[in-house]
Amino acid sequence: MTDVARLAGVSVKTVSRVVNAEAGVHPVTAQRVLSAIDQLGFRRNVSARNLRRGTGTGTLGLVLEDLANPFYSVLTRAVEEIARVQGKQVLTGSSDEDPTRERELVLEFCSRRVDGLVVVPAGHQHGYIAHEINAGTPVVFVDRPPGNLDADAVLIDNAGGTAQAARHLADHGHRRIAFLGDSPDIHTAAERLRGFREGCAQAGVPFDADLVVMGPHDDTTVAEALSGPLRDATALVTGNNRITVHALRALAGRPDRPALVGFDDFELADLLDPPITVVTHDTWALGKSAAELLFARLDGDTSPPGRVVVPTRLLVRGSGEVVR
Repeated sequence: MTDVARLAGVSVKTVSRVVNAEAGVHPVTAQRVLSAIDQLGFRRNVSARNLRRGTGTGTLGLVLEDLANPFYSVLTRAVEEIARVQGKQVLTGSSDEDPTRERELVLEFCSRRVDGLVVVPAGHQHGYIAHEINAGTPVVFVDRPPGNLDADAVLIDNAGGTAQAARHLADHGHRRIAFLGDSPDIHTAAERLRGFREGCAQAGVPFDADLVVMGPHDDTTVAEALSGPLRDATALVTGNNRITVHALRALAGRPDRPALVGFDDFELADLLDPPITVVTHDTWALGKSAAELLFARLDGDTSPPGRVVVPTRLLVRGSGEVVR
């Protein structure tokens, strides 16, 4: 600002008034200041200004599993949209399902004095962030609940979704229904397996542990499962959109393809042959609810930590309606 003031031939206080759009500066003088700003490439330090005013840094931290996953891309956009309306920017990092990386990102964002955090947890121990919460930094967990910490969380009805998938397949005559899920250490994967078991019981279908293969998964492990222990299954529930895509690659060209219901929708699912029946949910609502809950805390809401559950619905397209 001193450099701008020197080039424009004005005081630093005048530069400050122009930068902060305050009244009392002659238009000709203001234009001279703005020209100097452009010439020097001056940028106001918003974080320093906000901290000086006691209004925070104007930033939020968002910790995800993997931003390359379309699910998290939509969630990020929802959080960003709510933050934009509130005049805040979002800093984002991917933990890659690594609890150590998650902790590093969370603490790094806190060291940068973000006003609040939205976290998709990779680990099961979150006591490390209790001090930050007690010091006044609100944290909302999304998609998965925190471990050993009482905090706000916004979740999907994972168990309800897979239970509906299992009942739907049973309604079409299937009795050997397989389940391909992610690592059981992940909350969402464990909940979806629980729902699958409950759905089988509700439909009167025997639950066969030999027809369950949990991850992590890639093209190779899914192909091995479908050509091995799950070969004789007449129907299949996949635990997330990535596993569904792996399964479709493995089943391509197979004449005895099982009926299929996938958890999470994905791009072009409706254009395949047959189109893929999925358990879907409003990912935008998931991110929006998390951001709104965070801003409620920033606005002074001191009610006990709450839990919001976003419902799922079965989107019938054809792949899950194959009758055996």
